[in-house]
Amino acid sequence: MIILGVDPGLADTGWGVVGFDGQHYWPVSYGTIKTSPKESQQKRVYTIAEDLLSLASKHNASVVSMEDIFFTKNITSAIPVAKVIGAALHAFSTVSIPVYLYSPLEVKMAVTGMGRAEKLQVQEMVKILLKLKDIPKPDHAADALADCICYCTHNLTRSLSR
Repeated sequence: MIILGVDPGLADTGWGVVGFDGQHYWPVSYGTIKTSPKESQQKRVYTIAEDLLSLASKHNASVVSMEDIFFTKNITSAIPVAKVIGAALHAFSTVSIPVYLYSPLEVKMAVTGMGRAEKLQVQEMVKILLKLKDIPKPDHAADALADCICYCTHNLTRSLSR
């Protein structure tokens, strides 16, 4: 199975592709989609959605695992991220790729076993689980790879409970 992980953001959307055979993970590719604040928000959101579709097609992803919106105090900073998530959900639905959304707490718990893990702890576990030489850079790409691992952990748990 090939999973496309997405860490949504308007300026930088992290993406990661991971293979999983039910027991082992392997990294396929990762990176970020960058957009310019000089472009309209509409163009930026559209570009991100189209690039994500292209990545899913290129890597033959069978599922998408995406970090869901999270905000504490400043809702205005969360709104552009919510727009990216909505555009991605729409784009993936047009090609019938299922999308699973996970909270940051769920991702941290699935990757490290601790819902309140620090960012560096999550990145270190991504490196270990995917047998990478270094922590993936940039941070948004490492977060997207963590989203992939989260899906695998949740999917494995679901299949064991049946």
